[in-house]
Amino acid sequence: MSHIAFIGLGSNLGDPHSQLQRAFVDLDGLPGTRLTARSSLYRSAPLGCLDQPDFVNAVAKIATSLSPQALLQALLQIEHQHGRQRTFRNAPRTLDLDVLLYDDMQLQEQGLTIPHPQMHLRAFVLQPLLEIAPDIGIPGVGQAQRSLQACQDQVLERLTSVV
Repeated sequence: MSHIAFIGLGSNLGDPHSQLQRAFVDLDGLPGTRLTARSSLYRSAPLGCLDQPDFVNAVAKIATSLSPQALLQALLQIEHQHGRQRTFRNAPRTLDLDVLLYDDMQLQEQGLTIPHPQMHLRAFVLQPLLEIAPDIGIPGVGQAQRSLQACQDQVLERLTSVV
């Protein structure tokens, strides 16, 4: 059975554009998984630890037969292959991959919460998500478009169109 999931991508170390482009390919190469849509790339200021480079962010839509937990493990492996090191919370990173949505599921387990608990507060997630899924809702929150309207103070710069 195929499930629809949305993955948030972010990078601010190395060459963030290349990291995200390679990550799209890596997502499409996961077992039982197909990349079905990808957003443009967006530049955003860091949150939390502000003394670091700006981030480049995007969102991918995938169809997958992986369970949410198996998908998370696969994403962590891709991060590791891209040189991700977890030194402290909100630290600079070569690649960050987050399960944003998985079907209409609401799940809270050790290490995995779906929908992503901060996604409705972050323009750098909502804008690229809405680009590829304009009518998407966030289970337990409501329409993503409404959440984005509440994030108007967050500066976001579109860098590239979908290729």
